[in-house]
Amino acid sequence: MSEAIINSDVSLQAFIGDIRADYQQHKFIRAKWVNGKIRTLDQNSISHAWYEQIARELREDDTLGWKCFSKLTCGVPILRAEDEEFRTTYDSAIKPMSYEKKLEIMKFWPVTSIMKKPQLSKYLEAMQAAFARRDVYLTFPDQCA
Repeated sequence: MSEAIINSDVSLQAFIGDIRADYQQHKFIRAKWVNGKIRTLDQNSISHAWYEQIARELREDDTLGWKCFSKLTCGVPILRAEDEEFRTTYDSAIKPMSYEKKLEIMKFWPVTSIMKKPQLSKYLEAMQAAFARRDVYLTFPDQCA
């Protein structure tokens, strides 16, 4: 029997990853827990904390991989829709590439760093929706209390 102490967002996410992996292997888990207080995150670091959370829960990629995935699948559509210069440049330089090459280029291609506040809010909401479909629940600090 295993025991885990979960007292932070990081330890919760690691625990969820462990449970997910253990369940996939054994198809049976018995759990017991004691409720406690949830910590919140600094507003300025939400997306980076989320990339780390995703990597802990979905172990098929690392933090940078999930960041690139999020930039490509959540951020690029927002900027293409709202920024004609970005769309023109992206469509001529990046769009013809394979999906794998697009993910690789996201390591260097600015997406979130050029977003305005409303666009970044849309990006975070798009991330929430995309990863909820994978059973990874990304929350804003005020949603944790």
